[in-house]
Amino acid sequence: MTSGVAPGPLRIVLVDDHEMVLQGLKAMLAPFRGRVRVVGEAIGADDAVGVVAGLTPDIVLCDVRMQGASGLDLCRSLRERDPGVKVVLLSVYDDEQYLFQALRAGASGYLLKRIGGEELVRQLELAHTGVTVIDTALAGRAVDTAARLQSDEFWPGARHGLTHRESEVLSLMVTGLSNRGIATRLVVSDETVKSHLRSIYRKLAVKDRTGAVATALREGIFQ
Repeated sequence: MTSGVAPGPLRIVLVDDHEMVLQGLKAMLAPFRGRVRVVGEAIGADDAVGVVAGLTPDIVLCDVRMQGASGLDLCRSLRERDPGVKVVLLSVYDDEQYLFQALRAGASGYLLKRIGGEELVRQLELAHTGVTVIDTALAGRAVDTAARLQSDEFWPGARHGLTHRESEVLSLMVTGLSNRGIATRLVVSDETVKSHLRSIYRKLAVKDRTGAVATALREGIFQ
């Protein structure tokens, strides 16, 4: 992937797990054909890897939350294959923790889905020049949150990207509670606990409960 200003329209690959969203994005970008051109699309992260490899677009515009592998997972995978690839993530989540995870994954930007077409194109053009683009609604809060994280003013696990509830689940795992025990303690369903566990494993880069507990102890998350 090359940096700098493209000689023609930016070549974009769209990734989402909903066909309707892909069609909506294409319609949004259509009036700006002189500046951006959708050269490919993929439904889900698995299909996206092959599409991106075959097209080498200027930017991959991808949803954060998808069934199966997430946009964060896809970003990491694409950058492992090509460190120069630029991935801009789109999300409905106005949450600094998702932003920090995106930046750690190597994303070139994190934008909210409420963005308008003109602004989206402008942000994609900035990302292509090497600027990390962040939705203005998040930028100011992110600076404050980053400073507070350095001062350990957040819950245990925040530094690793865990939400408050995920940190609660992990702490109960460390004490030895089963999934059912955690569900009972937090008054949630077993399926909710399993969903939190999948997210915890991904964020801590481990494969199972044993790995998560070992990481929590090794990193001193609950000191």
